[in-house]
Amino acid sequence: MSGRLLRLVCTAAVAAGIACAPVSAAADPAPGPGDARSVAGLLTDLQRLYREAEKATETYNGTEERLKRQRAEVRRLDAELARTRASLHDSRGAAGRLARQQYQSSGNLSPYLRLLLARDPQHAIDQGHVIGRLARERVETVGRLTGAEKKAADLARRSRQALDRQVALAESQAEQRDDVRERLRAVEELLASLTPEQLAALAELEESGIAREQERFLASGALGDDAKPSAEGERAVRFAVEQLGKPYEWGAEGPASYDCSGLTSVAWQRAGTAIPRTSQEQWARLERVPLNELRPGDLVVYFPEATHVAMYLGDGKVVQAPRPGAEVKVSPIAANPVLGAVRPDPGGEPLRRYTPPRLPEGATDGSDEGYADAYAPAAPETSIR
Repeated sequence: MSGRLLRLVCTAAVAAGIACAPVSAAADPAPGPGDARSVAGLLTDLQRLYREAEKATETYNGTEERLKRQRAEVRRLDAELARTRASLHDSRGAAGRLARQQYQSSGNLSPYLRLLLARDPQHAIDQGHVIGRLARERVETVGRLTGAEKKAADLARRSRQALDRQVALAESQAEQRDDVRERLRAVEELLASLTPEQLAALAELEESGIAREQERFLASGALGDDAKPSAEGERAVRFAVEQLGKPYEWGAEGPASYDCSGLTSVAWQRAGTAIPRTSQEQWARLERVPLNELRPGDLVVYFPEATHVAMYLGDGKVVQAPRPGAEVKVSPIAANPVLGAVRPDPGGEPLRRYTPPRLPEGATDGSDEGYADAYAPAAPETSIR
């Protein structure tokens, strides 16, 4: 690799916060072991860039979910405030009518004098009951008016606070969107600076590395015999398999494209169980299961910060939306460092019989489309929402 080319690679890596060793301008090694090490270093940098981009994407997705909930809360508070103001208007009208009635009768004798002077004491007593009832109604009306005024003031304050939180979340989301764009741009710049031969070498090196990790993972005995899925788990798996070949797009939840947690959350939603949107929340809130008890439909979570997720397919395979430039595919479970697994339906009874969904030809070879195909120099710009 030429010194100029490696400097371009380093420039793209540094843009994403990744250290890169300085290169001498005269450095231009002949093909050999040094090239292999350079390709390995590029792969390490590239995989780190992808992880950082996916971490930023999941942060963006989490903020998007909070923003949706906050918008719903603002709408709820606004509707409740409108109802309270209408009730307050009615209470003020009733209070006004009572005030007019009290003013009109202010010159009359008290109920006690009317009782003493009445020719028909029983009639006066009946009148007194009516007057007493009216007095109680006045007290209740004033109480409702006071309560409605307090409630309206409290709701108006809470609505303003909720709107402020919505504005703050929207601003945070915009910053996170820019962060995702910057990190994806660093990936594209790094890949665009490489030759087709280097891109092919990267793909070959990654595939061989995944194969070794899968062999090591299976030999460790971490996986047991696959359990049968629940009915919902089967539906989630079949939905995920139906999405094979659709492109990865950050922040996407289908139907034309997905990111990693978009695929898993939509698959389980279509199966009848709502689960959190992001990989971090799926890891934090769903019930964890040992890897040796995995069953199809369970979610396998990756990396120490739970920034990637896939759906267990069975037989040591997962279906996943892997990364920008790739498509929804079947991969070895050890394609990324496994953090653990969670089960969206821990109470679901396993099926007595289960036939795995039929996969397209070549779907289980575990390979990507390849870096050269995924990020050719003439490829269109990554879609950004």
